[in-house]
Amino acid sequence: MLETEVIIVGAGPAGSACAWKLNQNGIQTVLLDKKAFPRPKLCAGWITPGVLNNLAVKPREYPHGILTFKRLFFHIRGKALRVPTCQYSIRRTEFDHWLQKKTGIPLQQHAVQQIRKVDGHYVVDNSYRSKYLIGAAGTHCPVYRSFFKKINSRSPQRLIVTVEEEFKYDYDDADCHLWFFENNLPGYAWYVPKADGYLNVGIGGKFLALKDRGQTIRRHWDYFTAKLEALSMVKGHTYRPRGHNYYLRQPVPARRWHNAFIIGDAAGLATLDLGEGIGPAIESGIAAADSILTGGRLSGQSVTRYSLPHILWTGIKTRITGKPSLT
Repeated sequence: MLETEVIIVGAGPAGSACAWKLNQNGIQTVLLDKKAFPRPKLCAGWITPGVLNNLAVKPREYPHGILTFKRLFFHIRGKALRVPTCQYSIRRTEFDHWLQKKTGIPLQQHAVQQIRKVDGHYVVDNSYRSKYLIGAAGTHCPVYRSFFKKINSRSPQRLIVTVEEEFKYDYDDADCHLWFFENNLPGYAWYVPKADGYLNVGIGGKFLALKDRGQTIRRHWDYFTAKLEALSMVKGHTYRPRGHNYYLRQPVPARRWHNAFIIGDAAGLATLDLGEGIGPAIESGIAAADSILTGGRLSGQSVTRYSLPHILWTGIKTRITGKPSLT
């Protein structure tokens, strides 16, 4: 059995950010994920300047494709609003692999089946044993199921379902577009260009609101892709979309139970307005590492709750300084 100080289950942005901070401070850590990296990962891939700042990297230092948006277009009930800002898009398959390597910790491919608490330690599949345990494996994280499900019941009102696709496309419009309440969708749709000729389009909506209306997310997807065709933003593409679900941020009794933690989507931390998950995931991963390093409580106060204020603030700061804002 492998003995270590910390086991992190899930090597996405939350888990890798936590591992990176722990390794910087000499804490022995094992990083587990059921997938080998790089691995396909559907995501709009929208990151804020704060994400790069938290990871101590400048846009020009990021080794893969990154696209800068100096403005966003919000479409609300037929009206387009141009919003100055400074935001970025990345491909998650590249970003996650880069961040995992940045940890300096080898990834161990392992699909976690059973976790037990024995004599104040955590035993994973009778193969790994640690004093601390971090759950960072998304909505269906085994750490959440094992220790947090009963004390942190998730509100179905905050459940978001999505359908999206990322594909190679020679796009003409290099701006990021967001459509709110289109076709009475209880959520929004997005068009996010990426570097190296990739494009991500998708929709997300509140599951219960869709159910109450007798609608499906796939019906809204068909409407949205037809709209993109009509606007000549995506023409002649045969879609092969995939879906997933996650939770918006909600009040929870505990993100730490004894020496077990949940972070990122395992804790349900996506922003309340735009459902942004990468920034809160990284912030929560670093916060969990700080909690272990200092012996303090895990507070959610430092994790971003809303995306829109940051979008507006980076636009204001960039216009004042003339340089992209990193905070």
